Amino acid sequence: MAQLDSVTEVQIDPEGVFKYILIRVSAGAAETDPHRDVVRGTKSAEYHNHIFDKVNPEIQALGLQCKCLGGGKIEHNSAEKKIRVYGESTGYGRADHAVAAEKLKRHYKDYEVVCEDK
Repeated sequence: MAQLDSVTEVQIDPEGVFKYILIRVSAGAAETDPHRDVVRGTKSAEYHNHIFDKVNPEIQALGLQCKCLGGGKIEHNSAEKKIRVYGESTGYGRADHAVAAEKLKRHYKDYEVVCEDK
């Protein structure tokens, strides 16, 4: 599905510590519908729902639906090429950091990416 494939898997700020959410983007409401999980994170979001509130209209404009699977924090150190995924969202709960870390590893191939349960 072209619209689903057009959704970038990872969009995070290039540096710093910030909130992130894991979002399931799907072609329909049923669990069996084609979907893709994506990572979004930014320092500009005071709360995790601010990220979702920005992303959701963009996804809906493509004719797709999205659902937040949870959140946490990302520590992105571009100088040392390290990313740490940890924490949780008060509103959305803890994202599956292992899933987020795998997506970050694919996007940042030359980085060390770790996830922590703290």
